[in-house]
Amino acid sequence: MNPFLELGIRHEVVNAITELGFEKPSSIQEKAIPVLLTGNDDFVGLAQTGTGKTAAFGLPLLEQLDFSQKHPQALVLCPTRELCLQIAKDIEKYAKYIDNVNVVAVYGGANISDQLRQIRRGVQIVVATPGRMLDIIGRNAIDFSQVKYVVLDEADEMLNMGFQEDINTILSETPDDKKTWLFSATMPREVRRIAQKYMTDPVELTVGTKNTGNANIEHHYYLIRARDKYAAFKRIVDSNPEIFGIVFCRTKIETQEIAEALIKDGYNADSLHGDLSQQQRDKVMKRYRERNLQLLIATDVAARGIDVNDVTHVINFSLPDEIENYTHRSGRTARAGKTGISISLVNIKEQSKIRQLEKVIGKPFERKQVPQGTEVCEKQLFSIVNKIQSVEVNEAQIAPFLPGIMENLAELSKEDIITRFASLEFNRFLEYYQNAPDLNIDANDRGDRGERGERGDRGDRRQGSKGFTRLFMNLGSVDELSRGDMLGFICNNAKITGKSIGKIDMKGVFTFFEVEDAEVEKVFEGFKSVDFNGRQVRIEVSGDRDRNSADGGGRSRGGDRGGFGGRSDRPRGDRRQGSGSGERRGGFGGERRDRREGGNSGGGFRDFSGKRRESKSKY
Repeated sequence: MNPFLELGIRHEVVNAITELGFEKPSSIQEKAIPVLLTGNDDFVGLAQTGTGKTAAFGLPLLEQLDFSQKHPQALVLCPTRELCLQIAKDIEKYAKYIDNVNVVAVYGGANISDQLRQIRRGVQIVVATPGRMLDIIGRNAIDFSQVKYVVLDEADEMLNMGFQEDINTILSETPDDKKTWLFSATMPREVRRIAQKYMTDPVELTVGTKNTGNANIEHHYYLIRARDKYAAFKRIVDSNPEIFGIVFCRTKIETQEIAEALIKDGYNADSLHGDLSQQQRDKVMKRYRERNLQLLIATDVAARGIDVNDVTHVINFSLPDEIENYTHRSGRTARAGKTGISISLVNIKEQSKIRQLEKVIGKPFERKQVPQGTEVCEKQLFSIVNKIQSVEVNEAQIAPFLPGIMENLAELSKEDIITRFASLEFNRFLEYYQNAPDLNIDANDRGDRGERGERGDRGDRRQGSKGFTRLFMNLGSVDELSRGDMLGFICNNAKITGKSIGKIDMKGVFTFFEVEDAEVEKVFEGFKSVDFNGRQVRIEVSGDRDRNSADGGGRSRGGDRGGFGGRSDRPRGDRRQGSGSGERRGGFGGERRDRREGGNSGGGFRDFSGKRRESKSKY
């Protein structure tokens, strides 16, 4: 008998989840579903991300609700747009064989009129972010008087983002006799208080130990100088040729900078942060889910709700300000019982944070050495060998070409052919990592020389004014372009590499960007006959705007946006074009103190010392 049937889930739902690959309940599902199916108790469930919490509350909801009625009976609140959409889609999949189930996702960044229209048509389950839910309540556009169940998913993160007041207001619109189900990865005091305020003798279940991490995750850290952080990061990526990872940064600015640098260095990478429009976010996530991106560079807030299978690595380019966020970050890998690795890049001053994290998650961190250049080259070489061994050969299609190939290679021995095929990919790494310095440092080296001056050095490099010309373009963020998109747009049309582009400063309806002096004429030449969505693209030298450049107009290649943001049509192995400058030019080290990415309601962030700082950034 199917184990989900034994838990009390109806055949129609079990058939649907079996098609989705559910074979047996996870620990949280096995413990929570029987309790929630009674419908008699408030509930607190503590489990790490990736353990199946959505099904733990979604399946019981489908058993408890009356789908012959068209009014809201269940409200699910969650912190981010991505998680909101994910939960709504998952519940719809679970309900595939149940008639008249209506689920609506209510979140910011999308057309509110469409969401109101769906609500008016009739809905039983509303999945919402607090901010947009408040907007709809403020319009008197929804009636929660008959809501029976409220689910608070990722409760700790909603409170971290400053949604306490919003949650209070929303819950005041629901009946006093409803049942509240709270799910969280960690149990800080704030979550405990919300349980005490809104629940009556809740049943509490914990999978694992409170605030601990997933047992299937290995935790590694690399001790480096702050100024070497980007170079060390690239070596770690290069020494894992099959990496499919999420890279976490503290701030939107750092996220964008690293993504742009990786794109310039030929990696399949892009950024995800709160300044992107919903359309831009959806485009980035689509590419990542389809594995057209190897590296997704994200902030904590933007990455909540990302449920992508087979993420091999989570890399903490910067450790989180909130110590609990480390658990959420690392939980992006090792989902559904698989294994994963969480990597942290730290400098001497941050070693104490590693010790604190070990206490919180209850697992030791293993210190790793940044690979030497020869080690990286060896990993890449054997990756090429493995690809040759496993490549699928289409005998029928290649047969007509084999005689010519054999003739051309007739004078080469087997050893010569193997050596040359391997060298096609390998030579770039040999050249790049030739004489590469050791980036590891002694854990007792308190000097970490050069870190203090590194911020200024990086600022000079990012400005790129020396040897660069600043140009103006009449496209900006209103054209739904990110800086990664703009970088690809410039490089594709001007036929130059990302190394030739300096700082990109995007405004609403225009953009300033820097180009190496030697490549300026290529830019003007490349944009002679380009338009964008029917609008003539104009390039001018910044500061010479009074002169209407005759080189700026022309026709468009029309909608060729697939290559923006660093996506390449080259084979996956060929992803290092122009990477020669990356390690030598320093990195994105240093402890930034610019604005953090925060919540809608001005919450704030707690650092590792427990002190709270106000967040000026708005998600």
